[in-house]
Amino acid sequence: MQLLQKLKRDFSGSRKKGSSNYAYTATRVRAMKTHLFPKETYPRLMNMDINEMTRFIEESKYKDAIDEMARSFEGVDLIEHALNRNLAVSFTKLINISEGELNVLITEHLKEYDIWNIKTILRGKYCNASAEEIIEAIVAAGSLHYVFLSGLAAKDTYEEVVSELEDSEYYPILSQYNGENLSDIENQLDKKYYADMFNVIGYSKSKDRKLFANFIRIGIDTKNLMTLFRLKKSGMTDPELMDLMIDGGLRMDLSDIERMLALSFEEFIAELEKYPYWDDIADVVSPEMDSLIGVESRLKKHRLESATSSSHFYPLSIVPIMDYMLSKKNEVNNLRIIIRGKAANLGDDLIREQLVI
Repeated sequence: MQLLQKLKRDFSGSRKKGSSNYAYTATRVRAMKTHLFPKETYPRLMNMDINEMTRFIEESKYKDAIDEMARSFEGVDLIEHALNRNLAVSFTKLINISEGELNVLITEHLKEYDIWNIKTILRGKYCNASAEEIIEAIVAAGSLHYVFLSGLAAKDTYEEVVSELEDSEYYPILSQYNGENLSDIENQLDKKYYADMFNVIGYSKSKDRKLFANFIRIGIDTKNLMTLFRLKKSGMTDPELMDLMIDGGLRMDLSDIERMLALSFEEFIAELEKYPYWDDIADVVSPEMDSLIGVESRLKKHRLESATSSSHFYPLSIVPIMDYMLSKKNEVNNLRIIIRGKAANLGDDLIREQLVI
């Protein structure tokens, strides 16, 4: 309700708050995207050792974040924190340069990082991770700031974490956490995020909101598909597992998912051939497959390519902005996968399988 009231104020207030500068922001974002690493960067990085990779990243657009984080961290941990910091700064910039409806949509979309951070902190407490280990995974790109999140990570118990979030919109869900039902709490947080997104998108019938809705709905399909793969690979068919699924997918609604949930893994694979995602994953899917890494990477690539393709058709809309956000997130993930993989002495083939290029 508060968000809808904010949206109404944006539309009825001053020109700065009431207008939506899609063309201006999209133009700025296209310029920002030119600074992303080209695809050929990743094979080069794969041929570097840790020290060479660190120097390469230090000499890139991540330099400011590395200089800032170098006061507290070093080595691979420094790169990890710098990547997260740069991602947060980049996305915060989008909020600062956007106005009106566009600003509301971006701000709401970035709440996925609030959800990510809260889940990360609760998981950390559940696993008795140190505050430093938890903070390493925090990406303060949402409405919850880094200092506040770091303070949550430093709390001794999950009860203290939940108590600190009492004034947040997430508290009605978090107050149900008893230290044992973490997966249920995470599921409720995810569902809240998407429900809130659709509440905002549904407020008007503008072209940009429809394009934005499709972007979100493809993401839901990807998330539901990966959940289905994990369940099918584990041989799980319990109808109650439908509670894990998110409503609102673009190509797969809940009735489709419910039907596939009851199938064996082999039947599930055959059923997938009817859906547009099949062409992207067909060569890495088989009844004998041992890992789902390839499937997840292909689905991420499909979403990334869909956003990039749509951005060419709608150059002055919200789509180029969403395309940039996905591409930037993907770049950070790829860099993290390579440098962490090298540090852990993983084989190059395993590292490459996880990259989305």
